[in-house]
Amino acid sequence: MQKRQVRVGNVVLGGGQVSVQSMTTEKTSDVERSVAQIIRLANAGCEIARVAVLDEEDARAIRAIRERVPLPIVADVHFSPRLAVLAVEAGADKLRINPGNIGGEAGIARVTDCVKAHHIPVRVGANTGSIERDALAKYGRSAEALVESALCNVRILERHGIEDIVISGKASDVPLTVEAYTLLAQRTDYPLHVGVTEAGTREAGIVKSSVGIGALLLRGIGDTIRVSLTEDPVEEVIAGHNILRACGLEREYVEVVSCPTCGRCEYDCAGLAARVNARVRTVKKALKVAVMGCVVNGPGEARGCDLGIAGGGKYCVIMQRGKEDVRVPASEAEAAFFARLEELLQ
Repeated sequence: MQKRQVRVGNVVLGGGQVSVQSMTTEKTSDVERSVAQIIRLANAGCEIARVAVLDEEDARAIRAIRERVPLPIVADVHFSPRLAVLAVEAGADKLRINPGNIGGEAGIARVTDCVKAHHIPVRVGANTGSIERDALAKYGRSAEALVESALCNVRILERHGIEDIVISGKASDVPLTVEAYTLLAQRTDYPLHVGVTEAGTREAGIVKSSVGIGALLLRGIGDTIRVSLTEDPVEEVIAGHNILRACGLEREYVEVVSCPTCGRCEYDCAGLAARVNARVRTVKKALKVAVMGCVVNGPGEARGCDLGIAGGGKYCVIMQRGKEDVRVPASEAEAAFFARLEELLQ
């Protein structure tokens, strides 16, 4: 199905590229801390930043934040049409609301009139904590209920003349999330904001998000993603890009291939792999680097990379673009490897 395209600032949703977004954890009215966090997110590769609007100070702060950050800003507003209007008038590039809790028909009309005047999109949807009562009564806690609840909100916006819409239908249950988004993709051509909601702390949350988001992306479902972690939001962005890379949807990055190590490993392969990853994780350049632990699979794997290392207790072999380039003592191997790496990163 051909997707509608929705523009959020300078980011196009529905145009074939999958963008990574996150949400700030600072109080939005604390402009200095909010700006600092959004800049950190941008440096990690975030493309859209969402902020919570709990009060008038939060809404008005969007103008000052927007002037100082490189990312489009999404205002997340619930229960108050007045705050939604203030956030849009302050320069928000997108609004996230649930029409069902924004103040009845009068409140919805007030918000939608403002949105149309400022020509910005709206994200609506549902998660398992906010399914519309009618849908819940009819379908129970199910994918059908999530989809019906999300589309109910879409129909409300359409009735008020809103056409730039992004939809979400999240659950903390991975199979339920995948089923819901699969149904949404079949029933609508609006761009989809994909994620597993309330996925948890770093380790468990990344696993759940990778399985759920990855399963959908491999089916061609999803236009923007957010990895929801109880963690520094920078970690959400890094995880999001790693998911895109694993799905083959992002090419401009440095892929680090490293072995799990075993009893044959006689140098600090794991430590070197971690340090290489830390150096390249935000580099946008299509390279493949291998950090291997021994001479069994190491040389063969390294030959398929732009740069590779494999070694033993006495020396390591550094290979560049498929050829054995140099043997160096194990004690000098890391410095020699990083010197070659830095040359490739230029």
